Amino acid sequence: MKKTAVLFLLVTNFCHAQVIDQTKSLYTDKRFLQEIKKGQELVIALMKEKNIPGLSICVATKNEIIWTQGFGYADLENKIQVTLNSKFRVGSISKTLTALALGKLLEEKQVELTDTAQKYASYFPGKNYPVTIYEIASHTAGIRDYNYKNHEYVSDKHYNNVEESVDIFKDDSLLFRPGTKFSYSTYGYVLLGACIEGAVKQSFPGFMNDSVFVPMQLENTVPDYNDSIIPHRVRFYDESNGKIINGYHVDNSNKWAGGGFLSTSYDLALMSQNLLSHKFLKEATIEKLWSADTLLNGEKVNYGIGWRLDVDSLQRKYVYHGGSSIGGRSFLLIYPEQQLVVAITCNLSTNFDQRFVLKLTDLFIKDTIR
Repeated sequence: MKKTAVLFLLVTNFCHAQVIDQTKSLYTDKRFLQEIKKGQELVIALMKEKNIPGLSICVATKNEIIWTQGFGYADLENKIQVTLNSKFRVGSISKTLTALALGKLLEEKQVELTDTAQKYASYFPGKNYPVTIYEIASHTAGIRDYNYKNHEYVSDKHYNNVEESVDIFKDDSLLFRPGTKFSYSTYGYVLLGACIEGAVKQSFPGFMNDSVFVPMQLENTVPDYNDSIIPHRVRFYDESNGKIINGYHVDNSNKWAGGGFLSTSYDLALMSQNLLSHKFLKEATIEKLWSADTLLNGEKVNYGIGWRLDVDSLQRKYVYHGGSSIGGRSFLLIYPEQQLVVAITCNLSTNFDQRFVLKLTDLFIKDTIR
């Protein structure tokens, strides 16, 4: 098949009918104006309560964007308003993006979940027990998380590649025998990124761009490179004694796969639409990502591969992930059966969770069930 034909098939496979001007700050589906108005009131109240400078939201179904809007300021000093293409730190939603890359490699038989980390990242030393890809991706491998006393979470050291970032924790003992406990670990996902690199023989950020972001047309999802000029990257803020201050300077090169990406609420919703439509990954692969892990003692954990799992008060299943970072809070929630997506990003280190997002989904979910 000619290269031009392949490109045509790629674009037409992933394109959506809607054309939304992302330089603007608002898009609404007029069929949902009443719900959107109530949603705007909830967002404004949250921003006032949490003192959030800037926020972006996107609500979508499998096929359509219902509402996407930027609120407040991307840059307080220069009074630059949030638009639909404002890029925020999405923190641990980076794990969700990384899980999609793993899903693609599973489909292409380049990786098996039962493979050990050493098969792809030989510089990660053997431990008392083998550590598998699945255990790493489901946070049951026993890999430690940040050492906060050593300021690893707020590191401003630059790491030239993923192997250097694995050096931070590679010689530390496992916290427990893999498969026996759940212990959330960003460094586990750093190791997963190293395994992906080893499998594809390409840098992790490069593979994410070429094989995940480009096919899904996620034009505003990129690594948070400190030394690069990244158009529409927001400023990052924190709060001290009730006042907004500039966020602590950090370099996220120690955690690309676990917490190092920038994105927009629109891109996160677009990614979710691709999953619901099975355009990027097969239904069986997505089901694996969205299936609860089982520990060796038979206990289920509410985490799959890059996704948390839960049910609401009406026992409707939803999958989600939050992200916290210096100068950022993000949230992505999907109701698979109702085919509803809500994505939120903001530029303040703050602590809203799925309870707020569920309030928003309640406004739309009755109308979106087809």
